[in-house]
Amino acid sequence: MDLHADLSRPVVLDTHALPWIPSPMPGVERRLLDRQGEEVARATSLVRYAPGSHFPPHRHGGGEEFLVLEGTFSDELGDYAAGSYLRNPVGSSHAPFSVAGCTILVKLQQMHPADQQRVCIDTRSTCWLPGLVEGLEVLPLHAYGSEHVALVRWAPGTVFQLHGHPGGEEIFVLEGVFQDEHGTYPAGSWLRHPPGSVHRPWSETGCTIWVKTGHLPVTCGPDGALSSAPTTPVA
Repeated sequence: MDLHADLSRPVVLDTHALPWIPSPMPGVERRLLDRQGEEVARATSLVRYAPGSHFPPHRHGGGEEFLVLEGTFSDELGDYAAGSYLRNPVGSSHAPFSVAGCTILVKLQQMHPADQQRVCIDTRSTCWLPGLVEGLEVLPLHAYGSEHVALVRWAPGTVFQLHGHPGGEEIFVLEGVFQDEHGTYPAGSWLRHPPGSVHRPWSETGCTIWVKTGHLPVTCGPDGALSSAPTTPVA
């Protein structure tokens, strides 16, 4: 399956309008945002676990990154309530489940094999840092090479300067309404801006977004590996 698999093209989705598609396991459903491959795929999805549902033990050949949006996600290493951000590196394995049910934003098969740091952050109890402009706060989540991941909180009326993303940008709107000169994006919107894209974002009413920059492939190196250009600071 190829779904929004061309990373050189912009994508904007209202995820609330997407259907929930059953996975191979009863009680686990997915809203597909981008995908290249079949059941084992390079994929970005919303995944919903019904209470008591589970996935069998499996290995992440390309790593796994996720943010718990609702409920509590669990595996043999712990329980992760809403607001938890996790990265399970290339080669890791687990058997996930949810006792009470949960929804997560998850990215699969998109990690550099040398990025072997397991990350587990409770964003509800982590300090936010001042952003680059007044009204902006940033909670850094992970950085490796040109890739940066963060939560960004916009006070009402905050405006950021015009800037570009040489290595691309991906945004999921968690709360409020995010805006730029290309459109207005309420909570549940997923955006992917390709390498070289430029915009001037703002928020009239305030918002909180999950944002990832510098991770989209730009060129192929001499060994054939995809690489990304350096990126500007997270906005």
